[in-house]
Amino acid sequence: MIKRISIFLALALVLLAPLASAETFIVADIRVEGLQRVSAGTVFAALPVAVGDVVDDAAIRAAARSLFATGNFDDIHIGRDNNVLVVVVVERPSISEINIEGNKAIETEALLDGLKGAGLAVGQVFQRSTLEGMQLELQRQYVQQGRYDANIETEVIPEPRNRVTININVDEGTVAAIKHINVVGNQAFSDEEIADLFELQTTGWLSFFSNDDKYSKEKLTGDLEKLTSYYMDRGYLQFTIDSTQVSVSPNMEEVYITANITEGKVFTISTVGLSGDLVLPEADLKRFLLVSEGQIFSQQLVTSTEEYLTRRLGNDGYNFAKVTGIPEVNEEDNTVAMKFFVDPGKRTYVRRINFKGNLKTADNVLRREMRQMESAPASAANIEQSRVRLERLGFFSKATVETKEVPGHDDLIDADFTVEEQSSGSIGASVGYAQDAGIILGLNVQQDNFLGTGKRIGLGLNRSKYQDLYNFSYTNPYFTEDGVSRGFNIYYRSTDLSEVNVASYSTNTLGGNINFGYPIKETQRLGFSFGVANTDVTAGRYAVQEIKGSPRLEQSVDDWFVNTLRPDGTYSAVEVLEPISTLPPEYEIAPRQEGFLDANGNEFLNYTVTGSWSQSTLNRGRMATRGAAQTIALEVSIPASDLEFYKLTYNGEIYFPIFFLPPSWTLRLRSELGYGDGWGDTKGLPFYENFFAGGFGSVRGYQSNTLGPRSSPALPYSVAQPVTKIDANGNPLQYGGPKGNEYGYVYLPAAGKLAVQLPNNNGDPFGGNVLVVGGAEVIFPLPFIKDQNSLRTAFFLDAGNVFSTDCGKTQLNCYNVEFDKIRYSVGVGLTWITGFGPLTFSLAKPFNEDEYDQDEVFQFTLGRGF
Repeated sequence: MIKRISIFLALALVLLAPLASAETFIVADIRVEGLQRVSAGTVFAALPVAVGDVVDDAAIRAAARSLFATGNFDDIHIGRDNNVLVVVVVERPSISEINIEGNKAIETEALLDGLKGAGLAVGQVFQRSTLEGMQLELQRQYVQQGRYDANIETEVIPEPRNRVTININVDEGTVAAIKHINVVGNQAFSDEEIADLFELQTTGWLSFFSNDDKYSKEKLTGDLEKLTSYYMDRGYLQFTIDSTQVSVSPNMEEVYITANITEGKVFTISTVGLSGDLVLPEADLKRFLLVSEGQIFSQQLVTSTEEYLTRRLGNDGYNFAKVTGIPEVNEEDNTVAMKFFVDPGKRTYVRRINFKGNLKTADNVLRREMRQMESAPASAANIEQSRVRLERLGFFSKATVETKEVPGHDDLIDADFTVEEQSSGSIGASVGYAQDAGIILGLNVQQDNFLGTGKRIGLGLNRSKYQDLYNFSYTNPYFTEDGVSRGFNIYYRSTDLSEVNVASYSTNTLGGNINFGYPIKETQRLGFSFGVANTDVTAGRYAVQEIKGSPRLEQSVDDWFVNTLRPDGTYSAVEVLEPISTLPPEYEIAPRQEGFLDANGNEFLNYTVTGSWSQSTLNRGRMATRGAAQTIALEVSIPASDLEFYKLTYNGEIYFPIFFLPPSWTLRLRSELGYGDGWGDTKGLPFYENFFAGGFGSVRGYQSNTLGPRSSPALPYSVAQPVTKIDANGNPLQYGGPKGNEYGYVYLPAAGKLAVQLPNNNGDPFGGNVLVVGGAEVIFPLPFIKDQNSLRTAFFLDAGNVFSTDCGKTQLNCYNVEFDKIRYSVGVGLTWITGFGPLTFSLAKPFNEDEYDQDEVFQFTLGRGF
């Protein structure tokens, strides 16, 4: 194709050459030849000649230069055909494809972005000079990473229709290892102290994992800045790095670094003052001075003072204030007089607050979180607090803010908030089958940002053979404009564990509550709730002793009899069955101790009031990494209730940066405490209000709700086997007969008491009235994951248990608060925010469980984080 174009140009030149040197003429028309991809309009737009113009040789040369400047053509010839100006061009090829292979240290996307910025991208005009320049720049980038033997090769392959494919083959080579680091001129600090400051190190035992011995120009620059700061923060105001040499061995595998420094002398602060335009009271500004007379000079304290003063001015609307620390050095006595010059600039006001990224959430939901108002002085603190409040909502994975000057106004800004929405609810549906529970159906919906209104709605429908649970909740966090919240909750729960013989009581509970929340400070709220619940408890056949006293007779027993064992091993005939009501008292058919239902009945209508105080400085509503949160709540049943009890609970968590690890690593400490008891005529906390521990949110590695006290198994009396009596005609008679699966009479030995069936299990988890749970987590980022805001991994140590201050005489595994009974576990957990809610896994190892504990190494849940 290119060959044909060249022949065409040669013929055209032969024809046009005599005309090109002709005298001036008036252009009657312009004809462009040789175009393939570039439009004629582009040529005419760049051509400084139009129809009707008078042109000469100079004008033709100027036209050629103008067309070359577009960068679209490899060759241009301009001639004359009578009064027609003829422009013959050879287009540069366009880039159809760019292939990069062999790169690992620099991502392909980053390389393509760099090429695009230099003018090499698919669809653009190919220029070989640009490709050669990028090849040299890429080589330089690898050298800065210590890859001195890196090699870059390029190949340009012609394609049909005047296009080319560019292949870039990268041989990154190996990173040169640091053989020696030498700092010359240090006297105040030893070589070891200085070496500990550097990120770059000579090859050691752990270098294979940390790669700290791999040379990089960026890392060396950072290390030299650390060295300068280290000296400047310790009074060496005149410290300088005189020179730096980086030498490479002939085989390109070893690097030698030498830095020559001059320490200078230690300077102390003689005076500290403020100057410039002090728009705020001087006494107010002096509160932010971190440097004082007599201190050793510290550049870090000077920089921090500049930042604090700038922020203070920004809080009063001076968002473009500049504060500069000016040291006046006195070399005679090695002192420094510090002056902080204040240039407040104009006071700025917020013209408009804009929101971006809230595709589902309504603008008013975001706007009501604003602490910076429109048309008010721009406060840096209020703008930042507004951003933090958006992240605390839990609707957004990230919120950022940018302040922009309004064009034409040096005292107005716009505050642009940008948010990234995330799942703010959870949906859980399950269909399962268990041998004891039968078919299990469940549906749980929790939406914290219902239809983008910021209101919270929850719906739960769960049904199985032994339990039905239905609940609905609603909360409006802005019931009033000043942030008073109102909500309610209605629920019904029917539990019949006796159906599956896995527990000893069943309950039917219908209840609800209404709650209000009042903001008292920016980060604190008071909560008040009033609830009512009607609970009907039915003791099961094998009701545990804490619920219903035992031993006791089965309800199916109506009669009793006495017979004796004959020498031949047979029993004497039963002459008569007596009513159970006539059983002599020495046989002790009454329970040895009362259960809860014996003392209080089995149906309870309780009214409760709850007061709470909460505080949160968390940086995000979900997946927080900084700040703290805590809640104290007291729930009390009022005197009109059938049962009188109270429960006091505390929940808290706090996040710390780990100073010796990267900022993305965070330490989280959490605790959950609870205490409850009866008051008035009620002895002890009702058993169905007990605290439980174990599982997610508690002590992982143990099955959910299985730690702590267990119930005392029931002690039913033995039931007689069928006996016979011979009637007058010699026919056998059976007394009583079966009643369901039981017999309607009880056997009494001729001497002794009723026989008791001894338990053969360790009881069921029963909970207690004291809860102690805590834990520590080291949150760390997963490699290769870009969005760390929706994924969290952590190493954890969990500890806790449930205790009872009123253990029954026969209760199993029951003890008062004893810290040697705290259960521990360690492990690793992962939580991922999905469209259906948090998806959480944990792998844990308990390490001090006893015979009553039920461990569970792997745990999983959908809809709850750890």
